[in-house]
Amino acid sequence: MAVTKLVEPRNVDLSPQDRRDIAQRVGTILESSYQLLLASQLVHWNVKGELFLPIHQLTEQHYQALFETLDILAERMRALGTEVPTDGATKSFSVEAKLDGSSMVKMVEQLIAMHEDAAKSAREVAGFADDHDDPVTNDMMMDCLKFHEKAIWMLRAIVSK
Repeated sequence: MAVTKLVEPRNVDLSPQDRRDIAQRVGTILESSYQLLLASQLVHWNVKGELFLPIHQLTEQHYQALFETLDILAERMRALGTEVPTDGATKSFSVEAKLDGSSMVKMVEQLIAMHEDAAKSAREVAGFADDHDDPVTNDMMMDCLKFHEKAIWMLRAIVSK
């Protein structure tokens, strides 16, 4: 997600360049979170078989939590003085959310991989925010990291043999 300019000045002890760089990274997390929300809903709507109930319930919890996260991330971008691009729901969101529907286990494994990628990204953004003296964004990324690591554990537990 491109954040090219600051739209509002801020006096928050972060340089304009740091605010722009942090907002850019938060925007990337926003985009990947949106893709994961859509993928979770696709699994939720299409789950069947003996794993129906646990996967159905867990993916609903996940997409609801991700929806709340989207608002928090977008508001952080605004607090840093940037806008959230108005082309927010681009084609890439739905294209990236395509899943292999050949089995429930494969779909859950794809969700696990998406959560792993999201955890890695959250950890990187947290480190960047910490290196640039932005404890607010760091704290938000720690919350994201906790969510994704727990999601990975729970999804793996459901499909383990």
